[in-house]
Amino acid sequence: MGTVFNYSFWSKMKRHISSSVVLIFFTILALICANIQGVKDWYFALWQNPVGLSIGDFNLFSHNGHPLTLGQMINDFLMAIFFLSVGLEIKREIRVGELSTREKAMLPIIGACGGMIVPVLIFALVCPSDALMQRGIAIPMATDIAFSLGVLAVFKTRVPIGLKVFLAALAVADDLGGIIVIALFYSSHINVMFLVLAAICVAIMVIGNALNNRSKAFYVIVGLVLWYMMLNSGIHATIAGVIVAFCVPATLKKGTGYYLERIRMNVNKFPVIDVDEQHNTIVLTNQQIHTLKSIESAADKMISPLQDLEDNLHFLINYLVIPLFAFANAGIDLSQMSIGSLVSGVGLAAMLGLVIGKFVGVFSFSWIAVKLKFVSLPAGTTWKAFASVCVVCGIGFTVSMFIADLSYAGTGVIGETLLAQAKLGVLCGSVISAVLGCVLLNKTLPKS
Repeated sequence: MGTVFNYSFWSKMKRHISSSVVLIFFTILALICANIQGVKDWYFALWQNPVGLSIGDFNLFSHNGHPLTLGQMINDFLMAIFFLSVGLEIKREIRVGELSTREKAMLPIIGACGGMIVPVLIFALVCPSDALMQRGIAIPMATDIAFSLGVLAVFKTRVPIGLKVFLAALAVADDLGGIIVIALFYSSHINVMFLVLAAICVAIMVIGNALNNRSKAFYVIVGLVLWYMMLNSGIHATIAGVIVAFCVPATLKKGTGYYLERIRMNVNKFPVIDVDEQHNTIVLTNQQIHTLKSIESAADKMISPLQDLEDNLHFLINYLVIPLFAFANAGIDLSQMSIGSLVSGVGLAAMLGLVIGKFVGVFSFSWIAVKLKFVSLPAGTTWKAFASVCVVCGIGFTVSMFIADLSYAGTGVIGETLLAQAKLGVLCGSVISAVLGCVLLNKTLPKS
């Protein structure tokens, strides 16, 4: 289990720490562009430009015969790739990671449930009972894994391993909850024909998995077709990414021992390489190249398609998809905002849902579960330190912004105003949770 832990947790830490800095940069850049005269008009007009990927009369980036705008392409297509990565991570954690056993999964799942239920209740109570406003009730549900793990990384070894694992697993469970909410409540009118075609795509991938098809290209290509069918079916297109993830094989075609034996055999028969006096390698023979490629092939096949695809997506997700999403969605014209945007309505509901709702939900549900002896606190931690991490859970940037866009975009002038207020609430709530979490962690964690 130690190897699994290293893969599922430490690799997650390494890839999210630096990416959180990139995310902050593009968030700030979006806010600057949205508030500078002469630039903001260009900024807001940029996302309205139509995009296309056409073959003859067919445009992949089209919905009901109309081309997607750049903003829609980012939110519908690139975020589908993001949710593909999330789905791969969820599937891995369920099979071999921190959600693979009842003992490991119970505390973060219980905490995640509280962290979704209480923010929703707070949003419903704070926001007036207006049907349009209430569309954003799920906005404060999510915990941003990049920012939250980035906060813990500031304190390095002062944070107990158990707390780090808890936060990472909770964020994964949180994402699963967000995906379910998007699928159930943010879909439009259903087109039966495209839905049937989407189901056929899913069946093809399931059959491919059953027949031991380990080609990543196969699942990516069929997944691309699935995305187009989902886009035009009325089910939100990003769900296609999750479906593809759960169809990608998580096991090897043959056991690990088979590939290890192949590697050993090839290493043992590898011809001696001649070197000159400066120990520079002479040009390899065909036999040497063939043996090296056999070793490389066997080593590659020791990694399941799921883990290989997840690993290949890291750079794309962390340094292109999420930064571009932040740049396109974090831009708020503050001149159109007032203090009233954060003391009432959607902005206040989103902010309180993240700052108070996430903390109260995660902590109270976890506390009750521990006191009832269903679970136990992570090893090496205290209730004060655990509470501080629960505050960090209020950082809800990426998925919260995404749900805000799903809630209010395209609902008219009032909807656009509500969207801006919701984004402001998410930004303020996330910043408050991050700063407050850092202060509390510094006080409650043991000094190094």
